[in-house]
Amino acid sequence: MMDFLQQRLTDLELHGWDEYINYWFFIAMMALFAFELIVMAIKRNFSWDLVGDSITNFITLFAYRFIGGLIYLLFYLTGFFWIYENFSITQLPMTWLSLLGCILLADVIYYWEHRFMHVCGLGWATHTVHHSSPHFNISVAYRFGPLDGFFPFFFHAPLVMLGFHPFMVFLAEALVQLYQTALHTQMVRKLPRPIEFIMNTPSHHRVHHATNTKYIDKNYAGIFIIWDRMFGTFAEEDEKVKFGVYPRINSVNPFTVFFHGFAKLGKQLWEAPSWGYRFQLLIRPPIWAWEQEQKRKREAAQAKAESKTDAEATA
Repeated sequence: MMDFLQQRLTDLELHGWDEYINYWFFIAMMALFAFELIVMAIKRNFSWDLVGDSITNFITLFAYRFIGGLIYLLFYLTGFFWIYENFSITQLPMTWLSLLGCILLADVIYYWEHRFMHVCGLGWATHTVHHSSPHFNISVAYRFGPLDGFFPFFFHAPLVMLGFHPFMVFLAEALVQLYQTALHTQMVRKLPRPIEFIMNTPSHHRVHHATNTKYIDKNYAGIFIIWDRMFGTFAEEDEKVKFGVYPRINSVNPFTVFFHGFAKLGKQLWEAPSWGYRFQLLIRPPIWAWEQEQKRKREAAQAKAESKTDAEATA
C-alpha cells in the first residue's frame, strides 16, 4: 500500500498533479457557473453588474495565479522542503492513513488560518478582496487578493515539521481549497441535517460571506463545520443573507477590486496618529479601526459642542 501511494504521489508530482487536478475541477465549476447564470436569467436576476463582477473575479484569479506562482516557486516549495529535510521531527511513510491524517490536520489548520485573515488587519487587507463581491456564485470562489497565497505557508509549515511529506501537504491544502470552491453557490439551499451538522455546506458558507450583523466573522471552516461548532464561531443560516463587505467598494474595476484592501490599509497607516497605532492597525481586527474612527468622531463632535457652548456663555 505504501509503495502504491508513493508511486501515485510521485506520478502526480512528475506530471504536475496540482495543475491537473485544478484544471479538471475548474472545468466542472465553470459548467456549474454556466448553469447558475442560466437559472439567474430565467429568474430575471441577471444583470450587467453581475457580468462585470464575474469578469473581475476571473481577472483577480489570473493576477493571483501569477503572484502565487512566484510565491510557490521561491517560497513555498523551497521552504517546505528545507524544513522537511532539516527540522522535521520524523518523516512519516506515505500511506492512505497518513494522507487522511494530513487532510484532517490541514482542514483544522485552514480554520485557524482563515480566522486569522479576518481578525488581523494585514491579513484582511488581502482577504477582503474575496468578500467584497455583492454577489455569491461559483465565480466568487475565484476572487483572490494579492497575498492570499502568502500566509498559508506559516500555518501549514508545522505539518511538514511533524513529518508529512511536502507534496502530501500541498495535496491536502489543494483538496481543502477545492472543496471550498464548490460551496460558493445559492443553487443548493439546505442539505440533510446530519450533513449540515458535520460538513461545511453552501448554506454555512453563505453565512460566512454575509454582512448581516449576526453572521459577521462566523463559519470559517474548510471541509468540516465541526471546527466552528467546537470553537464558538458557528452561525446557522436563518435569515436572508446580504453579501459583500461594509462599506461596499461599488466597483467592478479589476485593479480597484484587487488592491482596495491594501489601499485602504495604506491610507489608515498614513493618517495614523502614532507608530503604536500603526502597529495595532496591522495586527488588530478591522472592526477595531472602525471603532477608533467612530470614537474620534464622537470626541470631535463633543469638543465642537463644548466649544460652541463656551463661546455662547462668553458672549
